[in-house]
Amino acid sequence: MTEGGVLLLGVSHTVAETPSPDLVLVPGGATTPGQMVDDDVLSWLRKVHEATTWTASVCTGALILGAAGILKGLPATTHWYKMGVLKIMGARPQPDQRVVRSGKIVTAAGVSAGIDLAFWLAGEIHGRAQAEAIQLVIEYDPHPPFDAGHMSKASEETQKLAKKMMDDSIPGDQRRLVPKIAWRRFIDLIRTGK
Repeated sequence: MTEGGVLLLGVSHTVAETPSPDLVLVPGGATTPGQMVDDDVLSWLRKVHEATTWTASVCTGALILGAAGILKGLPATTHWYKMGVLKIMGARPQPDQRVVRSGKIVTAAGVSAGIDLAFWLAGEIHGRAQAEAIQLVIEYDPHPPFDAGHMSKASEETQKLAKKMMDDSIPGDQRRLVPKIAWRRFIDLIRTGK
């Protein structure tokens, strides 16, 4: 069951049964802090990243890649609300970019940027014609009724309301992990200097 409780995913393989995926896509969400301190997840990401063709993230999934040490010193993006954390994790935040590629690593901004990432990956893997055909099949031709989809476009009032909505959406059990994440990053900085 997804975190929103509205979608059931059929899992065919466990992480342990997936030692060498071609593509890893790390999603974000309300449980991101828990994933950032899950040693099994972080170890698996570091291991499989060595052999992936693409290692990608959507939204705060970039923070999990950062916690695994995969984004150190690299340009990356994430949800606007967590750009500061992305920097703390050692990445070079690109807040004005929707999709950022650095070698075989590709990060996408907030949730809807995942659609752009999917098309970009489809184009890289199967070519532009296939990606455009997919775009047409799902009729992806956005014309949002409002123009406040990026911090640079949103009014101060909209930004304030959005920040409050984000603050209120973080579950308490995940909020309590923040000191542990900070401590791990501090230790990592001492050990590596990066």
